[in-house]
Amino acid sequence: MNRPKIIDELRPFFEPKAVAIIGATNKKGKVGNVIFENFKKNKEQGIFKGSIYPVNPKLDEIEGYKVYKGVKELPEDADLAVIAIPAPFVPQTMKEIAEKEIKSVIIITGGFGELGEEGKKMEEEILQIAKENGIRIIGPNCVGIYVPDAGVDTVFLPDEKMDRPKSGSIAFVTQSGAFAAAMLDWAAGAGIGIGKMVSYGNKLDVDDADLMDYFIYDESIKAVTLYIEGVKEGRKFIEAAKRITKVKPVIALKSGKTEYGAKAASSHTGSLAGADIIYDAVFKQTGILRAEDFEHMFDVAKAFAKCKLPKGDRIGIITDGGGAGVMASDAVAKFGLKMAELSEKTIKYLKEHFPPHAVAGNPTDVVGDTDAQRYKYAIEAFVNDPNVDAIVIIVLFQVPLLKEEEIIEILAEYAKKSEKPIVAVAMGGKKTEYYAKMLEDKGVPVYPTPERGVRAMAGLVQYAKYLEKLNEE
Repeated sequence: MNRPKIIDELRPFFEPKAVAIIGATNKKGKVGNVIFENFKKNKEQGIFKGSIYPVNPKLDEIEGYKVYKGVKELPEDADLAVIAIPAPFVPQTMKEIAEKEIKSVIIITGGFGELGEEGKKMEEEILQIAKENGIRIIGPNCVGIYVPDAGVDTVFLPDEKMDRPKSGSIAFVTQSGAFAAAMLDWAAGAGIGIGKMVSYGNKLDVDDADLMDYFIYDESIKAVTLYIEGVKEGRKFIEAAKRITKVKPVIALKSGKTEYGAKAASSHTGSLAGADIIYDAVFKQTGILRAEDFEHMFDVAKAFAKCKLPKGDRIGIITDGGGAGVMASDAVAKFGLKMAELSEKTIKYLKEHFPPHAVAGNPTDVVGDTDAQRYKYAIEAFVNDPNVDAIVIIVLFQVPLLKEEEIIEILAEYAKKSEKPIVAVAMGGKKTEYYAKMLEDKGVPVYPTPERGVRAMAGLVQYAKYLEKLNEE
């Protein structure tokens, strides 16, 4: 298979040999200083392997790093330029970048198309320089890129203001820079791993479609999440979406659904939000899963990062709390799934291994005096039942006889060896969160409510059905 051009064009954004930070400064808290500090810290920790070249005509050195007076002075190996200088100086800087033959540029600076005609003119000039010289641009008006494994971090919010998430197999692509920062901070707190984050702002050049095409071939990424306000080139977006959803799932959160939201989007990044009904149709046609909110988006992405795909939509529920089982059953109906009808063999097996007061059915209720062994019988039975396609296991860690480490081992073991996807639900406070994290570290996605667990499973089912339809066609 011929290697697509997009891989070579976009790779320096994610794995640069040397980064030039244009507008780097020693003034703490300034955008150019935070970006420089991010790279410097990652270099010192051995994560960022490339060279760092600060550019500022007024300085000779920053924290032991030589500062280059201008782009023309930069060493030849610079393959990524990050621009953090006022908007009016950017077009001239782009000309110098073109002469230096740097092909990848992140323009952090705002004050372009989102502010009206004058800014749009500058954008046109910048884009023309880029097109004539084969330069790819992310931005302007963005926070750029975060790749924890490569130590690339152009997010200009310092560590004390924003936590960075650990590495994972989810890509997060967003139009909004503030949303990018908030999401990274939230993902860090929620223990969700992010492999690559791209905030593209006004998407003058590189857009969602380009990034989807790149992520098709990125083996470190298992699921792609998109936050979209509007799409400029509909046809290009549809074609790229069709290509990627054949091989990996895409979950999109589209804002600007309402008249008010659409108006806000156009003033925010100059996006034309477009009729929401059209986006709905495009997502269905291309196999993109639509998220209701950011929690939903990452709940589903987490399931894809950790689970196998189900063969069908028949859900089995195991719980140690009757009420939680009822809530999960309601969610199965709400999200268009089916409750599995357990085989007679399964019911018989459960009754043989359960005390009389435990409920052998779907949901199966191992009740509040359960131990880990009773769960094991239930999971074993559901895994072996041909009528069950996917399993939601609710564990209320508060019940007295349940040994936490034991049930965690059992769940992790079955999630690994079973062909069926297994998601867990653990409701509670700090102690529950602690055990939920242990379980997630062993590869089982855990959700704080039955509804969220079932909704995540519904995403797996929806995507599996889309792939099945593609195969039939």
